[in-house]
Amino acid sequence: MNPLTLTGHRRRFDSKLEEHGVFPLRADRLDTLQINVGKLCNQACRHCHVDAGPHQTHADVNMGEAVAERVIGLIERVRPAMLDITGGAPELNPHFRRLVGAARRVGTKRIIDRCNLSVLFEPGQEDLATFLAEHRVEVSASLPHYSAGPTDRQRGAGVFDRSIDGLRLLNQHGYGRGGGLVLNLVHNPAGAFLPARQDELEADYKRELKRLFDLDFDHLFCITNMPIARFAEWLRKSGNYDSYLATLLSAFNPATVDGLMCRSLISIGPDGSIYDCDFNQMLGLRVGANVPRNVQDLDLDQLAQRVIVTGEHCLGCTAGSGSSCGGETA
Repeated sequence: MNPLTLTGHRRRFDSKLEEHGVFPLRADRLDTLQINVGKLCNQACRHCHVDAGPHQTHADVNMGEAVAERVIGLIERVRPAMLDITGGAPELNPHFRRLVGAARRVGTKRIIDRCNLSVLFEPGQEDLATFLAEHRVEVSASLPHYSAGPTDRQRGAGVFDRSIDGLRLLNQHGYGRGGGLVLNLVHNPAGAFLPARQDELEADYKRELKRLFDLDFDHLFCITNMPIARFAEWLRKSGNYDSYLATLLSAFNPATVDGLMCRSLISIGPDGSIYDCDFNQMLGLRVGANVPRNVQDLDLDQLAQRVIVTGEHCLGCTAGSGSSCGGETA
């Protein structure tokens, strides 16, 4: 039994896993390096599990040159099938483009940029869309809704219009229009409830964005809001925390377990620490003590067979049709 999954009494997520015969949860492969380069962002969204924002400028929450060099060395050594770069707004980190370049040089098949769209118009990012297209970077862009009201309530006044401008710019560079430059949109619910069916919502997005703005994209990913960080704070202030956890618990779906992203990736933080996923990273839950816990000591074979550190927030990934950085898992 993994002692890191207990807090005096059995956590509800672990109990569900045990009920279905899959406790403790283990990794089954390692094909993705997810790199969180820091919390600096030009937005401060209500649902953000990273607590990112314009105020997050401190060196201790953003990846510096020394760690970036170690991560680049890791990319060159392991040649990952997928590199997933996130933040904050990852593009604002001065080492973002170096990470992309390193992965492209070693032949990484998929390089993903978790983009908020409005960052395309930040000072110093005027050539960002061109850079992404030239390096064949797959863009996963946050857009909570295809209309302004719900988007601006979640992300801030005026964000929807800038997001539409960002999508238009990416379309102009060939993204989402069938030429191999992949543009995915990411939907998060606006409140304390599960997302709608991904296929149905994707059809709505495609129809409305085409009708209203003549915009195209490839896929929509629906991601459940995790009860941590800024979203957890909102849940508590609004009196919804306990009921939201109950909703996630009652919607537990064992068919989602095989597709959990923590079973095929590791998440590397701005200081080089290793986590089972980006959500654990935000909670400070590093990988178990019996495996390497920093990028400079990384052992892929050990990490590919590790016991995964879990908590109640993991219920968000197994509720309903499941949730991952790539959308539904079941």
